[in-house]
Amino acid sequence: MSNKFKLVHKVPFRVRYKYLLLKSDSIDANVLKEYFEQIEGVLSVRINKKAFSIVFNLENDSIIDTIENKLKNATREDFLGKCKQTAVCVSCESSEEPSKAGIIRATGALVGERLVTNNFLKASLTSSVAIPLIIEGAKELYNEGLTSKVLESSAVGISILRKDYLAANSTNLMLELGEYIEETTVHKSDDLLKELSKPNVEEAWVEKEFDGKITEILTKSSKIQVGDIVVVGIGNTIPVDGHILEGSASVNQVSMTGEAEPVVKTRGDRVISGTIIEDGRLRIWAEHVGADTATQRIKHYIENSLNEKSSVQLKATRLADKLVPVTLGLAGISYGLSKNMERVASVLQADYSCALKLATPVAFKSTISKAGHEGIMIKGAKSIEALNSADTFVFDKTGTLTSGELEVIEVQSYDKNWTKEEILNLTASTEEHYFHPVAEAVVKAAKDNGFVHMHHEEVEFIVAHGVKTQMNGKSVIIGSRHFLEDDEKIDFSVHIKKIEESIESGKTLLYIGYDGKLLGTIELMDNVRANAKKVINRLRALGVKNIVMLTGDIEKKAKLIADELGIDEVRAQLLPQDKAKIVKELMDSGKKVAFVGDGINDAPALISAHIGISMSKGADIAKATADVSLLKDDLQAVADAKELANKTMNLINNNFNATVGINSAILAGATFGLFSPITTAFLHNGTTIGLLFRSIQGVKVS
Repeated sequence: MSNKFKLVHKVPFRVRYKYLLLKSDSIDANVLKEYFEQIEGVLSVRINKKAFSIVFNLENDSIIDTIENKLKNATREDFLGKCKQTAVCVSCESSEEPSKAGIIRATGALVGERLVTNNFLKASLTSSVAIPLIIEGAKELYNEGLTSKVLESSAVGISILRKDYLAANSTNLMLELGEYIEETTVHKSDDLLKELSKPNVEEAWVEKEFDGKITEILTKSSKIQVGDIVVVGIGNTIPVDGHILEGSASVNQVSMTGEAEPVVKTRGDRVISGTIIEDGRLRIWAEHVGADTATQRIKHYIENSLNEKSSVQLKATRLADKLVPVTLGLAGISYGLSKNMERVASVLQADYSCALKLATPVAFKSTISKAGHEGIMIKGAKSIEALNSADTFVFDKTGTLTSGELEVIEVQSYDKNWTKEEILNLTASTEEHYFHPVAEAVVKAAKDNGFVHMHHEEVEFIVAHGVKTQMNGKSVIIGSRHFLEDDEKIDFSVHIKKIEESIESGKTLLYIGYDGKLLGTIELMDNVRANAKKVINRLRALGVKNIVMLTGDIEKKAKLIADELGIDEVRAQLLPQDKAKIVKELMDSGKKVAFVGDGINDAPALISAHIGISMSKGADIAKATADVSLLKDDLQAVADAKELANKTMNLINNNFNATVGINSAILAGATFGLFSPITTAFLHNGTTIGLLFRSIQGVKVS
């Protein structure tokens, strides 16, 4: 969009500009008005979009430089940023319904011309209805050169000059009808995306302390802060992203993940905004609020999806523009061969522009919408293109090929006075207030085995090490080997062989020390997803030639998983910073790389790859940097996204070939006098409408 402006009129305390940004249909005048009225010293703003005019009433003239600086530098994102507190951000864009007025006028002229016998009245009626099209064509010729609109207006003008009023009115009606259906189809494809953008929750119950007592206060969602405790009950929508501190509930996540069945959520589980509690009650610690919540991020992606142009769209647009002179040349050849202006009018009816320019973005938007309803957020048409081209998929193992959820496999007791159950209960009692994957796995295992709480003193959390407390006057230390052996000087030598065997078998160990001795270990595993092998086989069937797994595990353990899943290449014992380097190496070798990950340290690789895909339970920075974000914890969605991308690009290519082939045949027929102007208009517009309907129906995952 151009930000050019021109000072039109200036008097004390009032100034008027011609602002070319107002030519854009994607920005609503009310949004611009609200944006510019925020400038200090501006009393009011009046906008006339049709005249591209913007008028400022000022407290004083000293702020004119500030206004002009804003006019020059303001971006679309600045305007949409004013909408963050509105119910649906995309409502800040113009959502005006396509008008039927042109169809009504053209139909009236076609019928009226048949009913009158006076040639002057016929000419007047036909010309009055055709004038808007002819003026629009003249403007485009002046501003943009030869376009399809110029050809269409020329065809109607020639028919009027030939006094073929039936052809002129029929052609005009077909053009108006075609344009209305095209606009409606594109508008509907935008609406499909806007459906994904769910309304915000305006108010929520938040715990506040008054006079030493905790009270639930109904609070504006915009006022909720990180760290607040939000209470949500039956039938209410969760307004924040966060973790459950207390309670149990059946949560309907269909709006965010596509899962039809409600999911039971309990203490420690993560919840996302926009989901609805069907049964139960939750106390939620707010981790992300306002514009940082999942629903708001989705809205931001939708804004990009509605406006982003892919390379194939740009190619189609350039080709359509290049083919306009070809149509004009054929009209000249037709006249040279026949000296018949009716043939010229017929040729000018048909061009490649409409179908080439419209069918492609509609197909992209349809796919993005369908993917969104399946819990796959694709961030624009370029992401679909890149995913279609990807021939190498690189998976970060943990949380991607594996579930990312540790499970207690075995408990080892190194003290005959302590049973395995007692060690598990001691560890769970100490770690039950600690939100960490290892702690959550231990607490879950204890609950599954009849958890009996053991009383202990206050727990001290040592970041990246573990926890310390006292029980019966003796120290309890739980954490990593480094923490117990090196920092706390607990002797491991007696049990070192058993420990090394467990590590070599691929297990993660949690060490428990009591009274200065190694009491035992808890062995945990992050299991491979049940459908991982099926997903990899499906990716191969979709054209992926190379599957790579990256992991920090030892080589032996990594190779076992790779062999189980049929992975081509394994890179083991990696440091976090190595992932992006490997992705770059693969790209430099000519591969089209898709990277699938979920962690904070995956962000550089997600950005570096041709296409980045983040898992649903991944870190927020991973989701922010990825081109595709999965909203459901299902690896199958990776293959679904690839299939949708492949089928979408195939649909677009088929539409492209059909457009060129069918319209070339229509042009050839018109050039040699096989089609009248009315027939040509019907065939041309019918083809465009058919391709648009085909695009909006889109593709499906098999």
